[in-house]
Amino acid sequence: MFRNQYDTDVTTWSPAGRLFQVEYAMEAVKQGAAAVGLRSTSHVVLATVNKAASDLSSHQRKVFKIDDHIGVAIAGLTADGRVLSRYLRNECINHAFVYESPLPVSRLVVRLADKAQVCTQRSWKRPYGVGLLVAGLDETGAHLYYNCPSGNYFEYQAFAIGSRSQAAKTYMERRFEAFNNYSRDELIKDAIFAVRETLQGEKLTSSICTVAIVGIDEPFHMIDQKIIQEVIDSVEIKEDAAAADQAPAQDDDKSSEAAPMDI
Repeated sequence: MFRNQYDTDVTTWSPAGRLFQVEYAMEAVKQGAAAVGLRSTSHVVLATVNKAASDLSSHQRKVFKIDDHIGVAIAGLTADGRVLSRYLRNECINHAFVYESPLPVSRLVVRLADKAQVCTQRSWKRPYGVGLLVAGLDETGAHLYYNCPSGNYFEYQAFAIGSRSQAAKTYMERRFEAFNNYSRDELIKDAIFAVRETLQGEKLTSSICTVAIVGIDEPFHMIDQKIIQEVIDSVEIKEDAAAADQAPAQDDDKSSEAAPMDI
């Protein structure tokens, strides 16, 4: 994207019918660390990559608890995500105080989308440069939503946002039909697999990965780092064993090939 005469103001339309500052905000989401979400009929899992900016600093949080039945994962500007997560908490607290019941996930997502949309219609504001994966459980079941800086929102079975998220999407598109029947542990394992796809060959460890889950009789919480590392180690052991089994088979195939005839 290049600077042009139609991107100085968020309310200025281009002749092609585009709002460039909104598109720039959506581009900020693509530049952020990857975040993935997967949903079954009873659980929703969020997983993020949280690398530190340098060896001397700690990483920034990418997963936030909103209520016992709702949590979010973010990609993009972390400061914007922190502000929006505080807004979501206040909405849940106010609803619980007035109605003495948890706020439905769909209603919270609509309020968040409305708040983001206002920033695309006010010249003295800028769009939020963050995308949110909202995971929740209510009376209608488990839900996974994506809220875009443009004010749009979509419900998904599985989705990924952030840097190199297409690799995670491709992985989940091959398997999503079975997600509804997945157990809790299977959902966590596939979320870790999807996060690993975004690293493009870099080794995945529990220190650069955060996983959270919410489900039936299970409030939203972060998975312990030791459990994440155990899952990663078990997957690597199985892959190493499979690679070792394939190697002798390939050697046998080569030895069985007939030697070329000398002419």
